[in-house]
Amino acid sequence: MATDITIYTDGSALGNPGRGGYGVVLISPPYRKEISAGYNCTTNNRMELLAVIVGLEALKHDGCNVTIYSDSQYVVNSVEKGWVFGWAKKGFKNRKNSDLWRRFLSVYSRHHVKFVWVKGHADIAENERCDRLAVAAAGGANLLEDIGYTAEESD
Repeated sequence: MATDITIYTDGSALGNPGRGGYGVVLISPPYRKEISAGYNCTTNNRMELLAVIVGLEALKHDGCNVTIYSDSQYVVNSVEKGWVFGWAKKGFKNRKNSDLWRRFLSVYSRHHVKFVWVKGHADIAENERCDRLAVAAAGGANLLEDIGYTAEESD
């Protein structure tokens, strides 16, 4: 029997581009896990997408039934409307964040994933928690380098 997992995600950028972070809350009762990290120079869209990727990569077994709650229309629409699959067929030509989208597709294909868009800052407890994690990570010390963003911008 497949495991049911709920993942809440959020990304933040203090400036766009600027310092950024993501927050993830994974729930599979009775288990709960929170993940976050910050980057020294990135964008909000990259952090929103990276949150989803990290959440999926944290799953220990393939074939999970995953519902992802995100306030990012960029991420939710790209998947639910099928845009990312068309971009992949075209080799992500002229598409930003192609490094992350490739990474996403690799982990996405291992599970049964459904996205639900939620309005940000609408008092949805777990989404608010992800927001706090993302903002704190972006404002923290020892920020990571978003190599994909750096390489993309130097093209």
